[in-house]
Amino acid sequence: MQRVVRLAIVDPRDSSRTIMKNQLLGLEMMWLEAECSRYDSFYDVISQTQPDIGLVALDSDPEKALSIVSRISQEYPACDLLVVSSSTEGSLILQAIRSGAKEFLNYPLKIEDFVAALDRIRQSKGGGADGQVRACQVITVAGAGGGVGCTSFAVNLGCILAENQDHSVVVIDLDFALGDADVWLDIIPDYTIQDVAENITRLDYSLLKRSLTKHDSGLFLLPRPVNFDGQTRLTGDQLRRVIALLKATFTHLIIDASKSYGPLDMAALSVSDHVLLLMQLDLPCLRNVVRLGQFFDLHDGLPNKIKIVANRVGLDDSQISLNKALETMGRPIAWQVPNDYVTMAEARNNGVPLCIHAPRAKMTRAIQQIAHEIDPSVASKGDADDKSKQKKSLFSFLGSGKK
Repeated sequence: MQRVVRLAIVDPRDSSRTIMKNQLLGLEMMWLEAECSRYDSFYDVISQTQPDIGLVALDSDPEKALSIVSRISQEYPACDLLVVSSSTEGSLILQAIRSGAKEFLNYPLKIEDFVAALDRIRQSKGGGADGQVRACQVITVAGAGGGVGCTSFAVNLGCILAENQDHSVVVIDLDFALGDADVWLDIIPDYTIQDVAENITRLDYSLLKRSLTKHDSGLFLLPRPVNFDGQTRLTGDQLRRVIALLKATFTHLIIDASKSYGPLDMAALSVSDHVLLLMQLDLPCLRNVVRLGQFFDLHDGLPNKIKIVANRVGLDDSQISLNKALETMGRPIAWQVPNDYVTMAEARNNGVPLCIHAPRAKMTRAIQQIAHEIDPSVASKGDADDKSKQKKSLFSFLGSGKK
């Protein structure tokens, strides 16, 4: 579960304090416990509210600010202190760290820097076990060929993850040319990733959030551009910034990659926790899995993220056997999704995700099991079966008296 972070800010300058406050309150995980305009009062604020994070702006009076940082860090070590300053002098940074600050951030404050600092603090405490915010899981769905079902898989995986009320899930459609994630959800977006690209220089979380479209299932979508002009106006570095902002407030980020494996796709792969490579049991896909595997091996850290998903298993009798596929690829298949063209076509044409349209279908259960293995907080297929059996047993007596 993504826990709220309680924040207290001190900055004698009203203008900069207001700017930082508005930035940070754009993050759904952030709760402003207190704001303070005087360094002398901040100690009392911390003692009374005991927030998770204290943000101290240094520029008004660095000496006085660092003095209060030192006192708070000694007497309230559970409050992690971050300092922010427009100065980049090494001596000031060193003084701040020696005074007890966990992180030194530059002003103007960038949300992605703030979130990265929180993540480093969380990791230094051993992850989320101590109540810190759990890191967002980034999952990229890539394909070993065209038409293997990447978008349908990405959207339905996202909707299954979003069924958990503790989850907040967003899908990014990176196929700028022919992406159709919006079609699968039957939504007409007001904004797209193109709007984000055109405003990248002034991008903050509030602007990014307005660019998202929410589906009734709870899933958010950042769709591909509406107009087809063949041009990509988003760089890999800019995409990483978008991802950093989304990671600040969502528990799961699913990226539906294009099949070009260009700079944007590779940027997505590089920041992902999991890369699900979809393929079918046919010769073109097997050949491409081998080629892609050799390509991935050239990128440090990437091969360990790759999990192969065999989609549409049982499509027809001419499919290559699993044993032959494994022998050809030289890589294991992590998961299999059975073929059910009729159910999938109905779900797509109606714009209704599988978890709503056909929750008991074998295909839905298979994707649900994958979601569970990625995130154990998602109910597994076995859990769903147990609940169904339990429900039947509870009401079985109603029919016991029938002759």
